[in-house]
Amino acid sequence: MKLASFETQGRTTYGIVDAAGLYHAVSNAFQQRFADLKAVIAAGELGAVAGAVVAQGLGADQVRLLPVIPNPGKLICVGLNYKSHVAETKRPDSDYPSLFLRFNDSLAAHDDVVLRPAFSERFDWEGELAFVIGKGGRHIAKDKAFEHIAGYACFNDVSVRDWQKHTHQFTPGKNFPGTAPFGPVLVTADEVPDVTVLTLETRVNGNVVQHASLGDLIFDIPTIVAYVSRFTPLSSGDVIATGTPGGVGDRREPPLYMKEGDVAEVEITGLGVLRNRIGTDHSAP
Repeated sequence: MKLASFETQGRTTYGIVDAAGLYHAVSNAFQQRFADLKAVIAAGELGAVAGAVVAQGLGADQVRLLPVIPNPGKLICVGLNYKSHVAETKRPDSDYPSLFLRFNDSLAAHDDVVLRPAFSERFDWEGELAFVIGKGGRHIAKDKAFEHIAGYACFNDVSVRDWQKHTHQFTPGKNFPGTAPFGPVLVTADEVPDVTVLTLETRVNGNVVQHASLGDLIFDIPTIVAYVSRFTPLSSGDVIATGTPGGVGDRREPPLYMKEGDVAEVEITGLGVLRNRIGTDHSAP
């Protein structure tokens, strides 16, 4: 099942996306019980969504997509999780996952214009797989990890590289508003029996800049879930992005960055294409 969060006719809602690409919103009665997808996941009622939607489908021109989970309690990102990316950054191997956090207001949706701050030219792509926690827990065993996943989506961890590198902490460069597109849909875990066979590809203006197998993760999803849940409880609706492969613009010779008018796409097998145009934020004095 493919799920989406969206706005239509002034209403913020959610529902399913059918095989024809039409959006079916849940009924008002269902949304009164479960305000958003996060609430549905927390209640263990994802399976009920398909039976709660209205029959009439909406075309893409009738909806404005939102991040598939607009309001995660935690938004955790894994860095340096492909050998190809570790090699291009010239960082040493690590015995543990490298983690950083994003704020919710850094999320963006499919088709949103992602704004580069006018005071930085180092605006870079990072195509990734993200997963959403279904059943929460603490100290989750690796062999139980997939039982705690509700679904998967594309993610673009767009980075303002100069601000990322002001210090050894990534936080500033990873949290400019609206710089983390997430979507376009959440594909439920039952439709992804083996995540390691999926392929991730990032394109800028149609040119392939990243291409990798999800089987190449250094720290696989069970390891990430087990590690993160050791230090913090995971809750329904939490989002974890699993890291980007080699091919980022900052490590090319010469470096290559996104600019106004560019189009960035992240495609993962069976999860769709996450597409965003790049704009410029001139609001800073």
